[in-house]
Amino acid sequence: MTNASSRPTEPDDVIDLAALFSVLWAKKLWIAASVVVALALGAFYVLRTVPVFQAQGLLQLETKSGSLALPAGMQELVGSTGDSPGQTEMEIMKSRMVIGAAVQELGLDRYAYARPLPVLGRLPLRLGLSGLGDGFLRRFQWGNESLTIGELELPEDWLGKNMVLTITGPDSFAVTLPDGSELTGRLRERLSLPGRGFSLMVDDLAGPADREFVFGRMSVQAAVSAIGKTFSVSETPPKSSILRVTYNDPDPRRAEQVLDAISRAYVEQNILRSAAEAQNSLSFINNQLPEAEKAVTAAQAALNAYRQQQKSVDLDYETRSLLERATQIETELNALRLKEDELKKRYTINHPVYEALLENRAGLQAQLDELRQTSSALPETQKEVFNLSRNLEVAQQVYLQLLNRAEELKVVRASTVGSVRIVDTAYSNGVKIAPRSSLILALSMVLGMMLSIGGVLVQHFLRRGIRGAQEIEQAGLPVFATVTFSPEAANHRTRKGDLPIMALERPDDVVVEALRSLRTSLHFGMIDAKTNTVLLTSAAPDAGKSFTAINLATVAAQAGQKVCVIDADMRRGCLRRYFGKPKGTPGLAELLAREKSLDEVLIPGPVEGLSAILTGRFPPNPSELLMRAEFAALLADLDTRFDLIIIDSPPALAVTDPVVIGRSVGATILVARHLETVLPEVEAVRRAFETAGARITGAVLNGYRIEEGSRYGGQYHYYNYRYSYRSDKS
Repeated sequence: MTNASSRPTEPDDVIDLAALFSVLWAKKLWIAASVVVALALGAFYVLRTVPVFQAQGLLQLETKSGSLALPAGMQELVGSTGDSPGQTEMEIMKSRMVIGAAVQELGLDRYAYARPLPVLGRLPLRLGLSGLGDGFLRRFQWGNESLTIGELELPEDWLGKNMVLTITGPDSFAVTLPDGSELTGRLRERLSLPGRGFSLMVDDLAGPADREFVFGRMSVQAAVSAIGKTFSVSETPPKSSILRVTYNDPDPRRAEQVLDAISRAYVEQNILRSAAEAQNSLSFINNQLPEAEKAVTAAQAALNAYRQQQKSVDLDYETRSLLERATQIETELNALRLKEDELKKRYTINHPVYEALLENRAGLQAQLDELRQTSSALPETQKEVFNLSRNLEVAQQVYLQLLNRAEELKVVRASTVGSVRIVDTAYSNGVKIAPRSSLILALSMVLGMMLSIGGVLVQHFLRRGIRGAQEIEQAGLPVFATVTFSPEAANHRTRKGDLPIMALERPDDVVVEALRSLRTSLHFGMIDAKTNTVLLTSAAPDAGKSFTAINLATVAAQAGQKVCVIDADMRRGCLRRYFGKPKGTPGLAELLAREKSLDEVLIPGPVEGLSAILTGRFPPNPSELLMRAEFAALLADLDTRFDLIIIDSPPALAVTDPVVIGRSVGATILVARHLETVLPEVEAVRRAFETAGARITGAVLNGYRIEEGSRYGGQYHYYNYRYSYRSDKS
């Protein structure tokens, strides 16, 4: 035969899934209730949340600009966009410049909405409970109201502050301003406060009297920030030059309007930006034209004046050739100067394009210096005419170049179409994107289940209470019986009024069978006892001593024994409730105080052979009464009259009464409640009795929950009372 101690034990870190499942199964109703509550909270959140719809649009970034239709010589002014700078364009589209233009166009800095119900929000509206909007609830939103504000001007210090509009009639209303003052107005009539800069015009108003609307105006920056939180733009797929734009709003039509306004503002600024370079060059040339015209006039006047002075001097062929060559070089130099002014805005001085221009200008300047050196050998008259004619030719060429360039830039500016086009205008399919009801409800259910399961497991692992009889036995106390948990027995702990005796009400219950087992164990365990007296005590209250005492006494009497049960808890004794006696019925207190005799306090029980002594009135000194010789004499007298005396005493760690009684009894039984009584308490009770010269005979594990599989000494033991052996009464 194999010794149990020689069996291999499981390591302590092994997790028994079956045991954990049994723990969860025991709390299945609590877990189910938690899931239902979580689902209810999720449904409440979904119903009270304002639904959100999404509008979508599509834009394309062009890789070529409108300069393709221009002459090759003019395309350099317009340039080419090259590869699509998607990231840059997305940031520009989300900028305050673009969104702010949409805010100004649609008046998105204004807001107006019916006052929602506190906490419930739109829940009654979503459930169609508009009929409840009467009485003091009339001022809240119920779905049968609307407000359209056509004009709203506010002083700066009122921006961002809410005002309240209350309907007072079919076409009249009252407005409560931020400073607390109140104004009255009518539909489609301007309501103003001239000295304060306030102006309001209501275009449309519908709803019952007393319905309230909250309205106001925020700063443009705040409106841009609010819209930016629900507006998004992405390049899909990446580097495809395709921008997908979305905007979320509770109103699908409003979402489309806002998204279209943002797209239009972006396209418009893109066109203006594409034409900005041509416009800047045109502005520069327009500023130079008056000066060039003055230079032509001055050069013409100087040449004419000299010719009149010299009597019409003409240039010979050689001198005219020099003049034409010098004029050509001067014209090229002036063209380079204009080009340099444009390049300064685009490149640094070290850029190759800029360096090439400087090198070209230096070559032309050298040729011009050489011509000037040649002309210095001409006669004085020819030299002067040469210089004046050259100045006139150069001035005329500069003026003509500026005129030609101005016309070219006008064509460039007019032909600019931007590098963006709207492929798809904003569209909303009317399907809400938030709240995502199915996902929220699923997450609520999962979260409720996880939290409840986690709570059950945490409670299970944090419990320090006794989980099985072996723990008590390892502490040195034999377990006489394990009484399973019974809901009917648990109700005795909180029930008011008289209490039923379970051994009489449900004699076939497994709890009563466990008490019969206790009766048998005591019968054989007390054969050598000096007295037939049994003391029932516990470490703390609510362990089930009184329930165990009265039912043990009943099953013992049913077995033919003469039994007396004594309620020795003269502080909170409750055995009187099992006998239907009122509080203050004479009992042990009066007997020990010598106010009553034994026969006067001894009352018969509901079973033949069962008698009881109740506590009587609660005395101020119960411990002193129990230490009197009268108590020992009482036990000796009862021992001659009864086969079994059961004493129900108070908790041993709370008062010293059980220790006092324990010196005079034949056996002491400690009642421990499953999962509530902790092992150190059991050891403390045992040490208290041993210190007083008494001892604990054994223990009863009460309220054992079958489903709480426990682990002892590396072995798993499950107490399963699924089987009951009852008489066949059919």
